[in-house]
Amino acid sequence: MGAVAWSDVVDFSDYGALLALVQNSLWAGALLGLVGGLVGVVVVARDLPFAVHGTAELSFAGGAAALLLGVDVVAGSLVGSVLAAVFFGVLGNRVREHNSAIGVLMPFGLGLGVLFLSLYEGRAANKFGLLTGQIVAVDDPQLLSLAAIAAVVLAALAVLWRPLLFASLDPEVAEARGVPVRLLSPLFMLLLGLSVAMSVQVVGALLVLALLVTPAAAALRVSASPYVVPVLSVVFAVVAVVGGTLLALGSSVPISPYVTTVSFLTYLGCRLVARLRRAPARGEREQDGVPVAEAA
Repeated sequence: MGAVAWSDVVDFSDYGALLALVQNSLWAGALLGLVGGLVGVVVVARDLPFAVHGTAELSFAGGAAALLLGVDVVAGSLVGSVLAAVFFGVLGNRVREHNSAIGVLMPFGLGLGVLFLSLYEGRAANKFGLLTGQIVAVDDPQLLSLAAIAAVVLAALAVLWRPLLFASLDPEVAEARGVPVRLLSPLFMLLLGLSVAMSVQVVGALLVLALLVTPAAAALRVSASPYVVPVLSVVFAVVAVVGGTLLALGSSVPISPYVTTVSFLTYLGCRLVARLRRAPARGEREQDGVPVAEAA
């Protein structure tokens, strides 16, 4: 078997023509970045990245079942995500303390998805795309369905944002002040399920964390402002999805490696910025290279 030539992987010769075919995909990616960036802030605040992965596995199983039955894959992914959201919502705030329950659900969902895909006799690209994402020509009905899901999530976040963050950061105090903490938990899990169903269509079930966790985690490395962090998280997520799509367009490699790489490099960059900010502060605590405490 010969070595893979670089030209077999990357080819931008027809980039202009290909770009004209994925306008809807770029809009869908921008919508996903907007939703994922905002939802990710709450995911990180509530320490729920493991739940994101569990939801993605059931979303994958739902999409695989829809593929097998010949129905809309987005709808199947949505059903799987909602079922996972209901399960995690019933656990309420105990999700953080009962990761074992999520660990049980994850392999179950993955196993179901693999079973459905093994029974599917259609194009292999459809199977591969559910796991790792793919560039597809998103048609107008698909874009409208994604836009509708995004609108529901964004509208709900606009109403619930402040109490949701309050309940996420300090649930005891929030409950004492009359915030419906127990109600907010299942509501957010439902919003998370909708967001995961959108994400699976772009980066696949295995790499959803790159959009629903990494951008928010990167934003929190450089800011603690409740206003700046959501904005940065959205910017990072949109750049990862749209930038990854544009890079993958001239490649035979699926979209997910590009999206995850852009997202990961953004996170590393934010960590570097945070480290450089702390360096002067450490220098101020030293005198002639000797720590102040020791000099005293």
